[in-house]
Amino acid sequence: MHRKEMTRRMFLKAATSAVAVPYVITSSALGAGGKRRKAPSKRVNMGFIGLGGQGTGHLLGGAWTYVPGGYIARNDVQVIAVCDVRRERRTRAWKRCNEIYAQRFGQSDYDGVQAYNDFREVLARTDIDAVLLALPYHWAAPMAIMALRSGKDVYCEKPIAITVRETQCLVRTARSYGRIYQAGTQQRSEYGGKFRQACELVRNGRIGQLKDVYAFRPPGAFVPTAWTSDRSVAVPDGFDWDLWLGPLPWRPYGGSAGHALGGLFVGDVNWSPHHYDIIQWTVNPDPRAPIDVEYDKGNVHYHYKNGIVVHSAGYPGEPVGGEGGACFVGTEGSIAVDRSNIVSYPASILKEMLRPDDERVYRADSHSGNFLECIRTRRQTICNPEIAAYTMNAILIGGIALALQRNVHWNPATLEFPGDEIANRLLSYTPRPPWCL
Repeated sequence: MHRKEMTRRMFLKAATSAVAVPYVITSSALGAGGKRRKAPSKRVNMGFIGLGGQGTGHLLGGAWTYVPGGYIARNDVQVIAVCDVRRERRTRAWKRCNEIYAQRFGQSDYDGVQAYNDFREVLARTDIDAVLLALPYHWAAPMAIMALRSGKDVYCEKPIAITVRETQCLVRTARSYGRIYQAGTQQRSEYGGKFRQACELVRNGRIGQLKDVYAFRPPGAFVPTAWTSDRSVAVPDGFDWDLWLGPLPWRPYGGSAGHALGGLFVGDVNWSPHHYDIIQWTVNPDPRAPIDVEYDKGNVHYHYKNGIVVHSAGYPGEPVGGEGGACFVGTEGSIAVDRSNIVSYPASILKEMLRPDDERVYRADSHSGNFLECIRTRRQTICNPEIAAYTMNAILIGGIALALQRNVHWNPATLEFPGDEIANRLLSYTPRPPWCL
């Protein structure tokens, strides 16, 4: 690759400075090759870490960006770094990004996008304003926290963490360093506003008093287990397996590595963030009120202090809600919503207009657009760290009930299960050095 190499001494010095000191970084530095763009106020310099299907979709266009051509097609973004522990992924993205910019700028030798294996080199660059992270589950929180500490704003795909202690550290870090963070639960912003419509109708009493919510998905949790398989195959050429494992206990490469290693999770931590994020948005519980989590033959029921019960199963006979949605049942009707449909019973509920004095929720019509706007304005995003952490914690405590196959009582004010030592052990794990938070 034709890129300027950073020496080890330069990198370590920059990385140490980036992690140790909270500061605000501007976009004033030149990129590789000296080819430059609009003023910092017009464009956000970005690095993309994790270039699998979801990360590449964000970068070059895919089902998760809702903008043709992805971030690189936006006039308010300048991509200057791509990173992946798989050489073929980062090389492919590096070549394509430079080709796109070469054509756009009319510069056949354009080489302003650099490729990296080690994400720490991306975080050490002071000319990068923000990073988009699309990572294996176990890397999401540690890398986001390191990025926030290095002065970067962060868009992080779900699940944003795999333990409650990680969510706690994430919230504290974003607040301490004054950085912008957007969780990739994009249903709050996309899909024609169907989820926002359901949320506002329920919050404003159009189905009467809300009683029950059906999530259509089980929660999930990270449950560390000892590696017992004897299977070990050669690591593919160009794949940094040790860096992929990162904070997880070391084990030989077993022939595949996707979002997560098998056997380390119970329930669902992949799709459930979409479902439970919309539920938490709509139910709008007191974030400090205790929650009783009931385990019932593989299902989980969340009993909130305000009397609402959230069930992990689907609503009997209701087809709408399984695609990232939920069904809300009140004393005077119900609303079911997912990415493709929104229905109400009676049907007249959806025809009611909100009144001027009705409660409204945060509105954004583009999740990526909201992130970029908040980078400029420093306003909180629609799915900021506190919101994302509260949702993820609900999923994780439900997953712990699944793992233990019993009821648990959760106190979000103290972020623990009072008097329950066994359940509390699952709130964190010991990362492999040097990845301790």
